[in-house]
Amino acid sequence: MTAATPSPPPPADAAAHVVAVHGNGGGAERFARAAPLMPDDVALHPITLPGFGGRPADPDVVTLRDHAQALGALAAPVPRPRLLLGHGIGGSLILELLQSEPDVADGIILHAPVGADLDARVVPRLLRERPWLADALRRAIAARPLRPLLARAALTGPVPAEHRDALFEGYRRAASFALMWRLLDPAWFEALRPVARPAALLWGERERVLDVRQVRAFTGLLPGAAVRTVPGWDHFPMLDQPQAWADEVAALARVLVAAHAPADAPSVAGEEPR
Repeated sequence: MTAATPSPPPPADAAAHVVAVHGNGGGAERFARAAPLMPDDVALHPITLPGFGGRPADPDVVTLRDHAQALGALAAPVPRPRLLLGHGIGGSLILELLQSEPDVADGIILHAPVGADLDARVVPRLLRERPWLADALRRAIAARPLRPLLARAALTGPVPAEHRDALFEGYRRAASFALMWRLLDPAWFEALRPVARPAALLWGERERVLDVRQVRAFTGLLPGAAVRTVPGWDHFPMLDQPQAWADEVAALARVLVAAHAPADAPSVAGEEPR
C-alpha cells in the first residue's frame, strides 16, 4: 500500500482549532487531503483513536465511555478555541464525551453522526447482534479486488490512488470496527442528554447509509445548532471534494468560535454558513 503523504503541522496561532475525529474503519488519514486546504485562520488537527488506523486496541478502552475519554485525552493538548468535529462514529463519541466533560470543547461540528434509527435499520441490528458478520464486512471492504467497485459506489469524484487506497486499507487495520457496532445501540442514543455548546450539524444531501433525514434526531440534542446540508455530497467529501469540505468546516468553525466568545470579546471574521 502507498501511504498518503502526511500533512504539515497546523498553525498554532489559528483563530480556531478543529480536532477532527474519524468514523468507523478510518483514522487521521481520512482528513489528509483536506487538512492542507484549510485557510490560515482555521487549523485542523486529525487524530486516530485506539483500535483504528493501525493503532492497537487498548485493553483498558472497552466501553463507549472509555473510547470517549480516550478521545478527550487526545483532544486536550490542542489549543483553544478548540472545536471537536466528528465524522460518523466520531460524532457519536463526541456526544458521549460531552455528557461527562462538556468543557473539553468550545464548540462542536457533527458530520453525519451515527445514532439515529438504530432500532429501525436492519444492517446495524445484524452487525450489532453478529460480531462475526461485522468482521466479515470489514474484510470485504478492505479487499483489494473490491476496491474499484466500492470506490465508484462511495466516492462522488476522482480521488488520488494513495488516498483512495488509504481509505480502504483503514478498514483492514481497524481492530475495533466490530466493537463499535456493538457499543452504539438504541439504548445509548435514547439516554443522551442535550449538549449546551455552540454546535453545527453538517450533512451531505446524497448520503445513503446515514440518510440526511436523520439530522432531525440530532437537533433536539443540540439546541440552536446550525444545520448545513450540502448538495452533491455523499459520505466522504473530505476525500472526494476536499476543498469544498475545508471551506464548509472553516465557515462553521468561525461562526461557532464567535458564538462561544464573550460578548465583549472581538468577533472572529468570517461568513455565515451558506
